Amino acid sequence: MLSLTKIILNNNQIHSQLERNIFSGIKHHSELIASLISGGLIITAWLFTSSLSEFMWITIHLAAFTIGGFAKAKQGILDTFNNKTLNVELLMILAAIGSATIGYWAEGAILIFIFSLSGALETYTLQKSERDLSALLKLQPDTALRINDGEETVVLIEDLIIGDSLLIKPGERVAADGIITTGRSTVDESALTGESIPVEKSIGDHVYAGTINKSGRLTMEVTTEASQSFVQKIMALVQHAQNEKSPSQLFIERFESIYVKSVLTLVGMMIVLPYFLWGWSFTDTIYRAMILLVVASPCALVAAITPATLSTISNGARQGILFKSGVFIENLAHVKAIAFDKTGTLTMGTPKVTDFLVKPGEAKEEIMKKIKEIETGSSHPLAEAIVQYAETYETPEQTIEINEMIEETGIGIRAVVNQESWAIGNQKIVKTGQQDNWFEEAVIQLTTEAKTLVFVTRQDEVIAILALKDQIRQDTIEAIRAFKASGIHTVMLTGDHKKTAQAIANEIKIDQYIANCMPDDKVHALKELQSKYTSVMMIGDGINDAPALATADIGVAMGAGTDVAIETADIILIKNKLEKMSHAHKLSNRMNRIIKQNVFFSISVILVLIVSNLLQVINLPLGVIGHEGSTILVILNGLRMLK
Repeated sequence: MLSLTKIILNNNQIHSQLERNIFSGIKHHSELIASLISGGLIITAWLFTSSLSEFMWITIHLAAFTIGGFAKAKQGILDTFNNKTLNVELLMILAAIGSATIGYWAEGAILIFIFSLSGALETYTLQKSERDLSALLKLQPDTALRINDGEETVVLIEDLIIGDSLLIKPGERVAADGIITTGRSTVDESALTGESIPVEKSIGDHVYAGTINKSGRLTMEVTTEASQSFVQKIMALVQHAQNEKSPSQLFIERFESIYVKSVLTLVGMMIVLPYFLWGWSFTDTIYRAMILLVVASPCALVAAITPATLSTISNGARQGILFKSGVFIENLAHVKAIAFDKTGTLTMGTPKVTDFLVKPGEAKEEIMKKIKEIETGSSHPLAEAIVQYAETYETPEQTIEINEMIEETGIGIRAVVNQESWAIGNQKIVKTGQQDNWFEEAVIQLTTEAKTLVFVTRQDEVIAILALKDQIRQDTIEAIRAFKASGIHTVMLTGDHKKTAQAIANEIKIDQYIANCMPDDKVHALKELQSKYTSVMMIGDGINDAPALATADIGVAMGAGTDVAIETADIILIKNKLEKMSHAHKLSNRMNRIIKQNVFFSISVILVLIVSNLLQVINLPLGVIGHEGSTILVILNGLRMLK
């Protein structure tokens, strides 16, 4: 009996879900469905014209009017009352009604059908962007497994607080942003970053809501409220971008109201003047006025920008490029110079050992073992990189006794190892006047390569040198090359000294570098660039980059950067790849090109149709097809930005 009850409940749930899906689908495609029904009624009336009475023929077309035009008529009337401005929708409704009043029911219905179809295409563009947001929303699970005093409890995401401990089992999605406290695993971050290869994660590493734990069990500490998670921030940014309008969009909207008033004035003159001046019949004047009302309407011009902009925002979001506004997409194509922060932007921000030199005659593996033991207890930022490098060596099995370990700020670390005095640090630990300066030439060479040197001494004698360098991002050189090929001047801003900056600038082949930059120096440098290049973009990731990001015409933050940088920036690269910025620049150029095509095409069609109407060489059906067909073509051209 219990099993039967479960089956019934499951079936009910399935039917309820199906009903929700069906109603959701109808709601999302209501404009398209209404448009297709309107078109179907027009075709029905045309097929059965000979067998239909005049009353039925008019009734079918009236139904096509009502079903196809309801949504646009409602939108036009509400916008007129709310914004106190006339709009294109009203022109179309007036044109359709005017056509019907002089007996052209079929033409008016066709006008409504094509107008509603173009509206459905615009709605599709917006809904496509919304679906991208919905996909992001689905990344974050509804519940999490919270651990409290060893007891596991399922809680809602919104009930989580900072400091909660969560268990993430293999195959589960991470429920919140946080830091791993126990365990080791690989995490699939492709939904957020687009990277198909799972990332190794262990204690101390950050994990983000919506990513998938692939293998081991992890426990994590929540560090961010659910409403402020990385996924939620992405959604907020994309939503803001959809609502923010570019200068071109704002101009078209201001122009629309003036243009509609001008068209209505011309139509009024068209109804009166030809009748009295040129002897046209009243029917002809009304007919030509209705054609003018149709063909002069700026539908295609109004649709020239928004679909292309929304499609570009959607395209960018899928590629890991978040535009905070259509303004920045449009202006990106006009950038003449780009300033880059070095650490974390051009480079990985994490130094690695590149060279390990040992005094001739010394045992390399034994020295490395002692270095590892000493650096394991150090808090110096370079210690972790040295320990990681040491783990790649097969060091001998031997007992090491370390005593009297002391860290000296700005110098290094000293320790007594097996009754011998050892030191690891910068050049300040090197005693002057050493008899064997075997390392001098190596130091000169490594310094010119912009590497940080760590000296190892035993009994005050240098026996080894470690060279470390912040690694250039794999895509940095390609991105710089792409920007330069586009005629954009590239500049590196760094706090490093001149010699280091010069070495990195030579390696990545950047046009210009400015060294020893403090935050205010970066702002000053940007203002100088703006005076020379007009439109300047800044790309950075740190708190110290925020003033420069705010100063630049367009600020770009790396997704792994600080919250301050992300909040200040206009564009965010989720994937931390500069090549994506090159892709964004191409998107901007392509979008602007498509918008120009749309504007030129729509104005040309309007002018040709107006002149043809004045010369009486087109009829209402051709006017409807020419005008509304151009609108559909403009929208479809804008939708190309989705690919």
